[in-house]
Amino acid sequence: MSTFATDPFGEPASTGPGDPAAGGQPGPATPVPAVFAEPAGPAGPAEPAGPAETPVAPQAAPEPLGPTGRPVRVFPDPPVLESHGPARILAMCNQKGGVGKTTSTINLGAALAELGRRVLLVDFDPQGALSVGLGVNPLQLDRTVYNLLMDRNVGVEDVMLKTHVPDLDLIPSNIDLSAAEVQLVGEVAREQTLLRVLQPVLGDYDVVLIDCQPSLGLLTVNALTAAHGVVIPLECEFFALRGVALLIETIDKIQERLNPQLEVEGILATMYDARTLHGREVLARVVEAFGDRVFHTVISRTVRFPETTVAGEPITTYAPSSTGAKAYRELAKEVLAR
Repeated sequence: MSTFATDPFGEPASTGPGDPAAGGQPGPATPVPAVFAEPAGPAGPAEPAGPAETPVAPQAAPEPLGPTGRPVRVFPDPPVLESHGPARILAMCNQKGGVGKTTSTINLGAALAELGRRVLLVDFDPQGALSVGLGVNPLQLDRTVYNLLMDRNVGVEDVMLKTHVPDLDLIPSNIDLSAAEVQLVGEVAREQTLLRVLQPVLGDYDVVLIDCQPSLGLLTVNALTAAHGVVIPLECEFFALRGVALLIETIDKIQERLNPQLEVEGILATMYDARTLHGREVLARVVEAFGDRVFHTVISRTVRFPETTVAGEPITTYAPSSTGAKAYRELAKEVLAR
């Protein structure tokens, strides 16, 4: 006969043969709800914990390296200027010819103008390559930088030409300039002649770029005396590398004797071909020797540059989406960031 008991929740629960209350054998134990369980006794001493495992931090992805072997840097767009001037004068200088001075002067100037800077280009090479590269025929010019240097009645406005690139102006040159190097020898303060003639217009521009001739003569000394900084275009080739030490020595002499504020703005690797072991080795040597003086931006070889010379315009307008145009835009940002 079964009897009924009341379970802890107030519901009747039958007791059967397996229930001790009914005199039967104990059945399987019924789990006791936790709320009715007896309180646990005092806890014994805790077992000593083993050595904590040191969490392994996830490894960060290595920074991508640029052609110079240094981490790639992204330079921000420069702020918009509310006013212009006074200009910073940069001399594009290397006594070795064919290293990309004129090409870099044209395209860096055009890229700076795209960024809202007013730029004046000075063709200071008797070959007149800068003028030709901007579509000017040097043989048809009545007045050039030669007249500006030698005739005190001629001002910059009388010589300056507007280019088809907005905010990019040009002081042209031709073979007449070669005579100035001889005629300036007898002048007082002959090394400062270029600075004297540029002084009246420096407040109208943000950057003045001087394309120097491939020598270290009096014209180049004039350019370095007028400049605040020197950009050294350097072809990634062994013979071009050899002459940099001599140029640095000349810059140091002018800094000491004529222009204390002169400094090396940067060394620009040009005509770089990553496919050749020689080009990579030369660039690595330059970075090893000059460190942060070397621009992160590297100008690679491309067939577009000779085409722009024939077209008489910068690569930024001739082939605006080309790798060369993108490189000079990055160089312009890097120059302004410095």
